[in-house]
Amino acid sequence: MTEGSAVPQKLLLFRLAGNRLSALGTLKIREILTLQRLTQIPHSHPAVIGTMNFRGSAVPVIDMAAAVGYPPLDAEAHKTASIIVTDIQRQEIGFLVRGVDRIVETDWKQVQAPPRALGDQAFVTGLLQIDDGLVQLMDVELLLARVYPESMHSSPPQLTDLERETLREQHILLVDDSQVARRQLADALDRENIPYEVTGNGQTALDMMMQANHDRKPVSILVSDIEMPGMDGYELTFHLRDDRSVHQPYVILHTSLNSEMSVSYARQVGANEALTKFDAEELLQAMLRGTRTEAV
Repeated sequence: MTEGSAVPQKLLLFRLAGNRLSALGTLKIREILTLQRLTQIPHSHPAVIGTMNFRGSAVPVIDMAAAVGYPPLDAEAHKTASIIVTDIQRQEIGFLVRGVDRIVETDWKQVQAPPRALGDQAFVTGLLQIDDGLVQLMDVELLLARVYPESMHSSPPQLTDLERETLREQHILLVDDSQVARRQLADALDRENIPYEVTGNGQTALDMMMQANHDRKPVSILVSDIEMPGMDGYELTFHLRDDRSVHQPYVILHTSLNSEMSVSYARQVGANEALTKFDAEELLQAMLRGTRTEAV
Protein backbone atom coordinates (compact mmCIF):
# COMPACT_ATOMS: atom_id res chain seq x y z
CA MET A 1 0.00 0.00 0.00
CA THR A 2 1.30 3.45 -0.88
CA GLU A 3 0.38 6.73 0.73
CA GLY A 4 -1.52 7.79 -2.35
CA SER A 5 -3.67 4.70 -2.45
CA ALA A 6 -7.15 4.64 -1.03
CA VAL A 7 -9.64 1.95 -0.16
CA PRO A 8 -12.52 2.33 -2.61
CA GLN A 9 -15.89 2.41 -0.94
CA LYS A 10 -19.10 1.69 -2.79
CA LEU A 11 -22.21 3.34 -1.41
CA LEU A 12 -25.82 2.50 -2.09
CA LEU A 13 -27.87 5.70 -2.45
CA PHE A 14 -31.54 5.60 -1.48
CA ARG A 15 -34.40 7.85 -0.46
CA LEU A 16 -36.29 7.95 2.82
CA ALA A 17 -38.45 11.05 2.34
CA GLY A 18 -38.71 13.48 -0.55
CA ASN A 19 -35.73 13.66 -2.91
CA ARG A 20 -32.94 13.81 -0.33
CA LEU A 21 -30.47 10.96 -0.72
CA SER A 22 -29.07 8.83 2.09
CA ALA A 23 -26.40 6.16 1.82
CA LEU A 24 -25.09 2.90 3.24
CA GLY A 25 -21.79 1.18 2.43
CA THR A 26 -22.43 -1.77 0.15
CA LEU A 27 -20.23 -4.03 2.31
CA LYS A 28 -23.02 -3.87 4.88
CA ILE A 29 -25.62 -5.01 2.34
CA ARG A 30 -26.59 -8.60 1.65
CA GLU A 31 -29.41 -8.04 -0.84
CA ILE A 32 -32.01 -5.55 -2.10
CA LEU A 33 -35.57 -6.83 -2.34
CA THR A 34 -39.03 -5.58 -3.14
CA LEU A 35 -41.41 -5.43 -0.18
CA GLN A 36 -41.95 -8.98 1.05
CA ARG A 37 -44.78 -10.65 2.93
CA LEU A 38 -44.25 -9.71 6.58
CA THR A 39 -45.28 -11.31 9.85
CA GLN A 40 -46.26 -8.83 12.54
CA ILE A 41 -44.38 -8.82 15.85
CA PRO A 42 -46.49 -8.05 18.95
CA HIS A 43 -45.17 -5.33 21.31
CA SER A 44 -42.32 -4.41 18.98
CA HIS A 45 -40.91 -0.93 18.40
CA PRO A 46 -43.25 1.17 16.19
CA ALA A 47 -40.62 1.33 13.45
CA VAL A 48 -40.39 -2.49 13.26
CA ILE A 49 -43.04 -3.39 10.71
CA GLY A 50 -42.61 -7.16 10.92
CA THR A 51 -40.31 -10.04 10.04
CA MET A 52 -39.69 -11.68 6.69
CA ASN A 53 -38.20 -14.96 5.61
CA PHE A 54 -34.72 -14.42 4.16
CA ARG A 55 -32.83 -17.52 3.08
CA GLY A 56 -34.49 -19.59 5.76
CA SER A 57 -34.07 -17.09 8.60
CA ALA A 58 -36.57 -14.72 10.18
CA VAL A 59 -35.24 -11.19 9.63
CA PRO A 60 -36.80 -8.12 11.28
CA VAL A 61 -37.72 -5.26 8.95
CA ILE A 62 -37.44 -1.65 10.12
CA ASP A 63 -39.10 1.29 8.39
CA MET A 64 -35.96 3.44 8.31
CA ALA A 65 -37.87 6.67 7.73
CA ALA A 66 -39.99 6.09 10.83
CA ALA A 67 -36.95 5.05 12.86
CA VAL A 68 -35.13 8.35 12.22
CA GLY A 69 -38.13 10.61 12.74
CA TYR A 70 -39.83 10.94 9.33
CA PRO A 71 -43.44 9.84 8.79
CA PRO A 72 -43.64 6.08 8.16
CA LEU A 73 -44.13 4.91 4.59
CA ASP A 74 -47.81 4.60 3.70
CA ALA A 75 -49.53 1.91 1.66
CA GLU A 76 -48.99 3.81 -1.59
CA ALA A 77 -45.26 4.17 -0.95
CA HIS A 78 -45.05 0.44 -0.16
CA LYS A 79 -45.86 -0.34 -3.81
CA THR A 80 -42.47 0.94 -4.99
CA ALA A 81 -40.48 0.57 -1.74
CA SER A 82 -37.43 -1.66 -1.31
CA ILE A 83 -36.00 -3.65 1.58
CA ILE A 84 -32.23 -3.38 2.05
CA VAL A 85 -31.08 -6.52 3.85
CA THR A 86 -27.96 -5.71 5.86
CA ASP A 87 -25.44 -7.63 7.93
CA ILE A 88 -24.51 -5.40 10.86
CA GLN A 89 -23.02 -6.30 14.21
CA ARG A 90 -23.43 -10.00 13.52
CA GLN A 91 -27.13 -9.80 12.78
CA GLU A 92 -29.25 -9.53 9.66
CA ILE A 93 -31.65 -6.57 9.59
CA GLY A 94 -33.95 -5.40 6.80
CA PHE A 95 -34.50 -1.69 6.25
CA LEU A 96 -37.56 -0.52 4.34
CA VAL A 97 -36.76 2.57 2.23
CA ARG A 98 -38.85 4.67 -0.16
CA GLY A 99 -36.67 3.89 -3.15
CA VAL A 100 -33.19 2.81 -4.19
CA ASP A 101 -31.30 5.21 -6.45
CA ARG A 102 -27.90 3.85 -7.52
CA ILE A 103 -24.47 2.68 -6.37
CA VAL A 104 -21.55 5.12 -6.45
CA GLU A 105 -17.86 4.63 -5.69
CA THR A 106 -15.95 6.99 -3.45
CA ASP A 107 -13.33 6.91 -0.71
CA TRP A 108 -13.50 8.00 2.88
CA LYS A 109 -11.33 11.08 2.29
CA GLN A 110 -14.27 12.60 0.42
CA VAL A 111 -16.62 12.08 3.35
CA GLN A 112 -17.00 15.05 5.70
CA ALA A 113 -17.79 14.68 9.38
CA PRO A 114 -21.28 16.00 10.20
CA PRO A 115 -21.38 19.49 11.74
CA ARG A 116 -21.67 19.69 15.50
CA ALA A 117 -24.89 21.67 15.08
CA LEU A 118 -26.66 18.44 14.12
CA GLY A 119 -26.25 17.28 17.72
CA ASP A 120 -25.87 13.81 19.16
CA GLN A 121 -29.28 12.59 18.04
CA ALA A 122 -28.73 12.89 14.28
CA PHE A 123 -28.53 9.51 12.55
CA VAL A 124 -25.65 10.68 10.37
CA THR A 125 -21.98 9.67 10.47
CA GLY A 126 -20.84 11.68 7.46
CA LEU A 127 -21.78 13.89 4.53
CA LEU A 128 -20.75 13.45 0.91
CA GLN A 129 -21.18 15.78 -2.05
CA ILE A 130 -22.53 13.88 -5.05
CA ASP A 131 -23.53 15.75 -8.20
CA ASP A 132 -25.24 18.89 -6.85
CA GLY A 133 -26.56 17.39 -3.65
CA LEU A 134 -25.39 16.45 -0.18
CA VAL A 135 -25.78 12.76 0.72
CA GLN A 136 -26.10 11.63 4.34
CA LEU A 137 -24.32 8.46 5.47
CA MET A 138 -26.67 6.75 7.90
CA ASP A 139 -25.51 5.87 11.42
CA VAL A 140 -27.13 2.45 11.55
CA GLU A 141 -25.49 1.67 14.91
CA LEU A 142 -27.35 4.62 16.47
CA LEU A 143 -30.55 3.63 14.69
CA LEU A 144 -30.39 0.06 15.98
CA ALA A 145 -29.59 1.29 19.49
CA ARG A 146 -32.79 3.37 19.43
CA VAL A 147 -34.94 0.56 18.07
CA TYR A 148 -33.32 -2.19 20.17
CA PRO A 149 -31.97 -0.42 23.29
CA GLU A 150 -31.39 -3.78 24.98
CA SER A 151 -28.64 -4.47 22.42
CA MET A 152 -26.54 -1.80 24.12
CA HIS A 153 -26.35 -3.81 27.32
CA SER A 154 -24.00 -6.76 27.12
CA SER A 155 -22.92 -8.96 29.98
CA PRO A 156 -19.85 -7.42 31.62
CA PRO A 157 -16.65 -9.39 31.00
CA GLN A 158 -14.80 -10.91 33.90
CA LEU A 159 -11.19 -9.80 34.37
CA THR A 160 -8.78 -11.05 36.98
CA ASP A 161 -7.16 -8.49 39.26
CA LEU A 162 -3.88 -8.95 37.40
CA GLU A 163 -5.51 -8.43 33.99
CA ARG A 164 -7.31 -5.32 35.25
CA GLU A 165 -4.13 -3.78 36.65
CA THR A 166 -2.21 -4.67 33.49
CA LEU A 167 -4.69 -2.74 31.33
CA ARG A 168 -4.73 0.19 33.75
CA GLU A 169 -1.02 0.65 33.07
CA GLN A 170 -1.59 1.06 29.32
CA HIS A 171 -2.09 4.27 27.36
CA ILE A 172 -5.25 3.40 25.42
CA LEU A 173 -6.79 5.45 22.62
CA LEU A 174 -10.29 4.71 21.24
CA VAL A 175 -11.34 6.08 17.85
CA ASP A 176 -14.83 5.82 16.34
CA ASP A 177 -17.08 8.23 14.46
CA SER A 178 -20.27 6.62 15.81
CA GLN A 179 -21.33 7.95 19.20
CA VAL A 180 -23.01 4.63 19.99
CA ALA A 181 -19.87 2.66 19.23
CA ARG A 182 -17.76 5.12 21.26
CA ARG A 183 -20.11 4.66 24.21
CA GLN A 184 -19.94 0.87 23.94
CA LEU A 185 -16.14 0.92 23.81
CA ALA A 186 -15.92 3.37 26.71
CA ASP A 187 -18.42 1.43 28.84
CA ALA A 188 -16.32 -1.74 28.54
CA LEU A 189 -13.36 0.12 30.07
CA ASP A 190 -15.34 2.27 32.51
CA ARG A 191 -16.78 -0.84 34.16
CA GLU A 192 -13.23 -1.90 35.02
CA ASN A 193 -12.05 1.62 35.88
CA ILE A 194 -9.46 1.46 33.09
CA PRO A 195 -8.31 4.92 31.87
CA TYR A 196 -8.37 5.80 28.17
CA GLU A 197 -8.67 8.66 25.70
CA VAL A 198 -11.32 8.84 23.00
CA THR A 199 -11.94 10.72 19.77
CA GLY A 200 -14.28 10.40 16.81
CA ASN A 201 -11.82 11.36 14.10
CA GLY A 202 -8.88 9.56 12.51
CA GLN A 203 -6.80 12.69 11.87
CA THR A 204 -7.35 13.90 15.44
CA ALA A 205 -6.27 10.46 16.68
CA LEU A 206 -3.07 10.66 14.64
CA ASP A 207 -2.35 14.16 15.99
CA MET A 208 -2.96 12.94 19.55
CA MET A 209 -0.58 10.04 19.06
CA MET A 210 2.14 12.29 17.62
CA GLN A 211 1.79 14.61 20.61
CA ALA A 212 1.82 11.71 23.05
CA ASN A 213 4.97 10.41 21.39
CA HIS A 214 6.55 13.87 21.71
CA ASP A 215 5.58 13.98 25.39
CA ARG A 216 7.17 10.54 25.88
CA LYS A 217 3.83 9.09 26.93
CA PRO A 218 3.14 7.07 23.77
CA VAL A 219 -0.13 5.29 23.05
CA SER A 220 0.41 1.59 23.62
CA ILE A 221 -2.99 0.27 22.45
CA LEU A 222 -5.03 1.81 19.64
CA VAL A 223 -8.62 0.67 19.08
CA SER A 224 -10.05 2.21 15.92
CA ASP A 225 -13.10 1.88 13.73
CA ILE A 226 -12.35 1.10 10.08
CA GLU A 227 -15.07 3.15 8.40
CA MET A 228 -14.71 6.84 9.31
CA PRO A 229 -15.03 10.11 7.36
CA GLY A 230 -11.77 11.77 6.41
CA MET A 231 -8.97 9.49 7.61
CA ASP A 232 -10.33 5.98 8.05
CA GLY A 233 -8.89 3.24 10.23
CA TYR A 234 -6.88 1.70 7.39
CA GLU A 235 -5.14 4.97 6.58
CA LEU A 236 -4.58 5.79 10.25
CA THR A 237 -2.85 2.44 10.73
CA PHE A 238 -0.81 2.83 7.56
CA HIS A 239 0.48 6.26 8.64
CA LEU A 240 1.52 4.87 12.01
CA ARG A 241 3.30 1.85 10.55
CA ASP A 242 4.98 4.02 7.93
CA ASP A 243 6.51 6.36 10.53
CA ARG A 244 9.03 4.42 12.59
CA SER A 245 9.86 7.52 14.64
CA VAL A 246 6.53 6.94 16.40
CA HIS A 247 6.24 4.31 19.11
CA GLN A 248 4.33 1.47 17.48
CA PRO A 249 1.12 0.66 19.37
CA TYR A 250 -0.81 -2.58 19.30
CA VAL A 251 -3.52 -1.78 16.75
CA ILE A 252 -6.99 -3.28 16.97
CA LEU A 253 -9.27 -2.31 14.10
CA HIS A 254 -12.97 -3.05 14.39
CA THR A 255 -15.92 -2.87 12.05
CA SER A 256 -19.64 -3.57 12.04
CA LEU A 257 -19.14 -5.59 8.86
CA ASN A 258 -18.94 -9.37 8.86
CA SER A 259 -16.46 -9.17 5.99
CA GLU A 260 -13.38 -11.30 5.39
CA MET A 261 -12.15 -8.58 3.04
CA SER A 262 -12.21 -6.00 5.84
CA VAL A 263 -10.22 -8.28 8.14
CA SER A 264 -7.72 -9.17 5.42
CA TYR A 265 -7.08 -5.57 4.47
CA ALA A 266 -6.71 -4.56 8.12
CA ARG A 267 -3.80 -6.97 8.40
CA GLN A 268 -2.29 -5.76 5.13
CA VAL A 269 -2.00 -2.19 6.43
CA GLY A 270 -0.38 -3.40 9.66
CA ALA A 271 -3.16 -3.92 12.20
CA ASN A 272 -2.45 -6.57 14.81
CA GLU A 273 -6.09 -7.63 15.00
CA ALA A 274 -9.43 -6.96 13.34
CA LEU A 275 -12.72 -7.53 15.16
CA THR A 276 -16.34 -7.30 14.11
CA LYS A 277 -17.88 -5.02 16.69
CA PHE A 278 -19.15 -5.16 19.34
CA ASP A 279 -18.26 -7.72 22.00
CA ALA A 280 -16.78 -6.38 25.25
CA GLU A 281 -15.13 -9.68 26.15
CA GLU A 282 -13.43 -10.00 22.75
CA LEU A 283 -12.25 -6.40 22.91
CA LEU A 284 -10.69 -6.69 26.36
CA GLN A 285 -9.05 -10.00 25.49
CA ALA A 286 -7.57 -8.41 22.35
CA MET A 287 -6.23 -5.56 24.47
CA LEU A 288 -4.67 -8.04 26.87
CA ARG A 289 -2.98 -9.79 23.93
CA GLY A 290 -1.60 -6.38 23.05
CA THR A 291 0.08 -6.13 26.43
CA ARG A 292 1.87 -9.43 25.78
CA THR A 293 2.81 -8.92 22.12
CA GLU A 294 5.14 -6.43 20.55
CA ALA A 295 3.53 -4.34 17.82
CA VAL A 296 4.60 -5.03 14.25
